[in-house]
Amino acid sequence: MVSKSKMKLIWILWFILWPVILWLSYNYYYVSMEGQFIDILLFAVFMGIVAWFPLTIKDNPIFFVNGISIAVFLTFGLFVEIILTQIAIFIVLAKTGVGKKDNYRYPLNMVMFSLVSVIGAGVFVQLGGSHQTISNQSEEQVWAIFGYAITIFIANQFFNKLIDKAFYKRKVKIFDEGLRWEFISSLLIIPVGFVLFVLYSEIGRAGIFYLGIPFVFISVILMLLYSYKEINRYLEKTGEIGHQLTNRMELSSVYNVFINEISELLPIDYAFIYIVDNNQLKLEQFYDLENNTEASFSSLKRNEAFSGKVWATGNSLLYKRTSDWATVNSRKIPSDIESVLSQPVEYGEDIIGVVTVESKQKKAFEKLHFQIMDILTNYLGVAVENAKNYELTKSQSERDGLTQLYNLRYMENLLEDYDDNLNQKDSSESFSLLLLDIDHFKKVNDMYGHEAGNEILCQIAECLTRLIGDRGVIARYGGEEFVVFLPNSGLTETTEIAETLRTSIADNPFIVHKHIINNTGPLKVSITSSIGISVYPNHCETVIELIRHADRAMYIGAKRKGRNRVAIYEDLKTS
Repeated sequence: MVSKSKMKLIWILWFILWPVILWLSYNYYYVSMEGQFIDILLFAVFMGIVAWFPLTIKDNPIFFVNGISIAVFLTFGLFVEIILTQIAIFIVLAKTGVGKKDNYRYPLNMVMFSLVSVIGAGVFVQLGGSHQTISNQSEEQVWAIFGYAITIFIANQFFNKLIDKAFYKRKVKIFDEGLRWEFISSLLIIPVGFVLFVLYSEIGRAGIFYLGIPFVFISVILMLLYSYKEINRYLEKTGEIGHQLTNRMELSSVYNVFINEISELLPIDYAFIYIVDNNQLKLEQFYDLENNTEASFSSLKRNEAFSGKVWATGNSLLYKRTSDWATVNSRKIPSDIESVLSQPVEYGEDIIGVVTVESKQKKAFEKLHFQIMDILTNYLGVAVENAKNYELTKSQSERDGLTQLYNLRYMENLLEDYDDNLNQKDSSESFSLLLLDIDHFKKVNDMYGHEAGNEILCQIAECLTRLIGDRGVIARYGGEEFVVFLPNSGLTETTEIAETLRTSIADNPFIVHKHIINNTGPLKVSITSSIGISVYPNHCETVIELIRHADRAMYIGAKRKGRNRVAIYEDLKTS
C-alpha cells in the first residue's frame, strides 16, 4: 500500500518533470511530422490495440508495444514516441482496472516511461544514431538502433524494480518472471519493429498494415501463451496443495496449510476459513497480509457478510469492485477491500464451511481464480472431514469411555515421550505423579449398584479436572483408580495438591441418582481416597517408573496404614 505522502510526491514529480520532458523532446529532438498525421494516427491505433492485450505479472503489466515504439522513434523522433507510448500506457492501466484509489499509477508510469524514452534516445545519439542518415542502414546506425533497443529494455527493468522497492516495499528479484517474459518477447518483437521501420520507409503507409496486424496477433499469442502457462502453473500448484491437505491429520494443520498456500497462490489481502458449527459459521482461520492481526470477531450468522450469504444460498460469490457488493453491509467486512471471492466448502451434499478471500485491488480475482478456488475448497472439504474422523478416532482410542478422561494407554505414551525428551536434552526438570484410589469402592457398588458407582467415578473425574486445571494431565488408571501427572512440579507442591484432592473428596458427599435403594430419591454417599506420590528424579531414574512407584506408595503407605491418606514413595524407604 502506497502512503498518501508518496502519492503526493508522485503527482508533484509528474507536474514538474513531464511537461519539461515533452518541451525538451519537442524543441531539441524534433523530427518533421508534416503531412504524416494519418500515419502517426495509424501507429497510435496499432499501439493501442497491442496495449489492450497486456500480461500482468505480480501487479506489473507487460505490454508489447516496444517494437512499434522503436519504428515510431526511428521515423518520427522522440516527441511522437513519447506521446504514443503515453496513450498506450493509459490503455493498459484502464484495461487492468486502475481506479481512483490507484490513480497515482498514471503519473508514475507516464514519468517512468518518458524517462526511459529519453535515456534510450540519449544512448541512440551517443552511439552515432541519426534520423537524417538512418535510412542508409550503415553498421554504425544498426549498432545505434541495437543500443537504443537494449537501453529501453534495461531502463524499463531498472525503473520497475526501483518502484517496486521504493514505493511498494516489495522484495525485488533481478531475474524474476517479469524479466524473463519481457526478454523473450523483446527477442521476438524488437526485430519485427525494425523490419516495420524499414518497410514503412520503403513502401509507406501500407507497411504499417503489413506488420501492424501481425504485431497484434503476436501480442494475442503471447498473452494466450502466458495464460496457458499460468493455468498449468495453477493446476500443478493446486494438485500439490491437495496432496498436502490430504496428508494432514489435524484440523489446525489443515487450516494452516490451506491459508499459507492460497496466500502465495492468489493475490489476496485477507482470507477467512469458516466451519459450520451449531447453526453459525465459526471462524477457524484468519489471514491479514499487511498487518498480521487477529480477527475482531469469531463467528457469522446466516446471511451475514459474504460468507454468511454463501452459506445461506449455497452459491459462490465473485465481486470485482466495491460497487458490485455495495448492498452487502456488515461491520465484519474490512473497509478497504475491492475484490471478493467466496465459495462454500462442501462434503457430499452438505455445506460444512465457507472460504472467503478479499483483495484491496479492483479485478484482483478472475474466472481462473474462481475455478482454482472451487477445486481447492473441494480438497479442503475432504481434508476437514478426514481430519475430524481421525481426531475422533484418536480421541476415542485415548479417552476413557465413562469419565472422558485420558486412558492408561495415553498416560503411558505421554510418560515415554517425556522420558525420551529428557534423554535428548539431558534436562534437570522434575516431574510428579499422583495415583488415587477410591477406598472400599466395591462396597459402594454392592450397596448402591454399579450405576451409582459410575456416577461417583464421573463426579470424581469432574473434581480432579476442576482442582488440577491446566497444571497437569489426568487419566483413569482403571477401575476406581486415577492418575495425575504434574510436569515441572516438585514434592512440596505435589503433596499440597494431593492433600487438597483427598480432603475435597472426603469432605463433600457425592450425590447419586441411579441407585438400587427402593422408594428414595437422590442419595448422598460419602467416600474417601488413598493417594500415592512419586517424584522424578527424587524417587526414580526414569519418568516411566513414576506410576509403579506411586502405586507402591499408595498401597503400602496409604491403604495398609488405614486409608484416606497421602503417602510419599520415599517415606517407604525410611519406615
